Amino acid sequence: MSSATSLRKPAEEGGSTVLHPGPILLLGAPGAGKGTQAKQIVELWRIPQISTGDILRSNVARGTELGKTAKELMQSGQLVSDTLVEQMVAARLTEPDTENGYMLDGFPRTLGQAQWLDEYLTEHPNPYPVIAVNIKVSYTQLLRRITGRRSCPACQRIYNVYLQPPCVDSLCDVDQTPLTQRADDTESVFVERMRAYESLTAPVVDHYHTQGRFVEVDGDQPVEEITSSIIAAVQRLRNAKA
Repeated sequence: MSSATSLRKPAEEGGSTVLHPGPILLLGAPGAGKGTQAKQIVELWRIPQISTGDILRSNVARGTELGKTAKELMQSGQLVSDTLVEQMVAARLTEPDTENGYMLDGFPRTLGQAQWLDEYLTEHPNPYPVIAVNIKVSYTQLLRRITGRRSCPACQRIYNVYLQPPCVDSLCDVDQTPLTQRADDTESVFVERMRAYESLTAPVVDHYHTQGRFVEVDGDQPVEEITSSIIAAVQRLRNAKA
């Protein structure tokens, strides 16, 4: 029985041993498949995916005090401060759907944010610290995933010239429309994105690694096997801290 099946079964059968995953930070370089895995895991564990982008847009749309402040900053061309983002995250974590866990998306992005989140969780009635899971994919594979990406402007179907090419070179299989490449799906842009990602993420990884709350999974596996690896890793670390 796979890890995914074993964790899903108690919830479906009304058992009492369902794992509460707690807060999970999913890390991965551009092209690592983080979005696909996040979707799989939140559906399996029925936990929310908490995105700082979504939180920011929600606060602005609802006209909250935090949203008004953020809107003023953005309209004047300024960046939203870490303090303001942290206040929005803190408010989101008080909502009932986060009780058993949640998937963090885009936060914490820096060491300062990771330290703030640890402190916040110790001061509130949450028994689980953050577990960070990094989807590790080789540099060459990441480069092929990004630079090989092509899309059909008519039907929006996605291809990859290296991994999932069309039947006829540069033409969509469905409607024979010429495929296009996004302007930022080039090697030069990818190199810069990787440098930025590594410079921001390295201190965050070190932070969780030194506390025994970090694990890497092989992102070159099939999607279902990556999901099972993530679930097994989270379960192992949670049980070790129990």
